[in-house]
Amino acid sequence: MEPKFILESLLFSAQRPMNVKELREIFATAATAEDADEAAKPFKKIKEDDLTVVLEELAREHEAAGRSYRLVCVAGAWQFVTQPEFSPWLRALVGVKNRPSRLSQAALETLAIIAYRQPVTRAEVEQVRGVNIDGTMQTLLERGLVEQSGRAEVIGRPALYNTTPLFLEYFGLRGLEDLPAADELRRIPVERPPAPITADAGLATVPPEQLQLGEAGETPVQDPGNSPPPEASSATN
Repeated sequence: MEPKFILESLLFSAQRPMNVKELREIFATAATAEDADEAAKPFKKIKEDDLTVVLEELAREHEAAGRSYRLVCVAGAWQFVTQPEFSPWLRALVGVKNRPSRLSQAALETLAIIAYRQPVTRAEVEQVRGVNIDGTMQTLLERGLVEQSGRAEVIGRPALYNTTPLFLEYFGLRGLEDLPAADELRRIPVERPPAPITADAGLATVPPEQLQLGEAGETPVQDPGNSPPPEASSATN
């Protein structure tokens, strides 16, 4: 039995999209079950890369067949979907669900910057757009298209933001590598604040040698608590 027909049956029967790891685990479970069928045992050690190749071949076959459905990979998970031109009849069958309002132009522009520059801080996005994005960022966070992914190693340690798997689903992308080319957007220079410097070795966020007096005559950071008091100045009447 060919793996592509097994995959086809699994994806037709699944109630949700499935990624390659989940599919490989099903192959392994079927091959190691106590009552395992002899036909399942040869696929016990099938690799995820091999399954990906088979899935891509299966997707091409369905596309070439010109059926009312096709196999797609969205956000790393595979699923069968109907072709867009059949939407009027499908809406009549299942009804129209309430969908979130469309994203504004400002939200789309902000989302594009985050997608191509991630991980990125709010201030960096504002440098590219040239406007305040507080309200827009709140909308993207509430919609689940963007999430905080950490903090930048700069003064103030501002939050870093990334797109989410829901972002890929929203735009029907297999992964970030499927984003259209936007070299100009990536090349826009963004100034980032300098990294914080501390004399406490346990808290240092820069190499210790940078805390020493350098060749350029830089003054090392001192602990204010250990700094000698300034000499009192005399006042004349």
